[in-house]
Amino acid sequence: MTREEKAVIIDELSEKFKAIPYFYIVDATGMTVGETNNLRRKCFTQGVEYRVFKNTLIAKALETLDTDYTPFNDSVLKGFSGIMFHPESGKAAAKLIKEFRKESGNDKLKLKGASVEYSLFIGADQLDTLLTLKSKQELIGEIIGLLQSPAKNVVSALQSSGGKLAGILKTLSEREG
Repeated sequence: MTREEKAVIIDELSEKFKAIPYFYIVDATGMTVGETNNLRRKCFTQGVEYRVFKNTLIAKALETLDTDYTPFNDSVLKGFSGIMFHPESGKAAAKLIKEFRKESGNDKLKLKGASVEYSLFIGADQLDTLLTLKSKQELIGEIIGLLQSPAKNVVSALQSSGGKLAGILKTLSEREG
């Protein structure tokens, strides 16, 4: 591969990292051709882009970004590295990895590291953490729900109190009459 070809790949990869804030770096060492094809098929059907790159090209592309990805250099960018991108969800790739491992009955597909909204997750033990992450839209929805609930409680209390007050006034006016 010439320097020009490498430069094109680095530029393409750094643009992808800038455009998509969710990516997972996985190790698929030891997988058969059939298992790899099955993984690629699953990725395609679930909207996850899966590509394999050299670690040096990944590292150089990550260096062009504003976020500090140097923690990836020690453990994540070693050995075989495939990258999974999903444009909308931080946990789509985590679900796919877990589902693939369950269906294949082996742990050949390993999570090495992930970046979700520029937060770093390093190591295979982070997979369950990544599965429980909530998306930005889910968090905004929860906050709006929490902010609305006190107002709803006040309104319903006023409405129920108003009904009780009207009932009491009606009862008192009937007694006097």
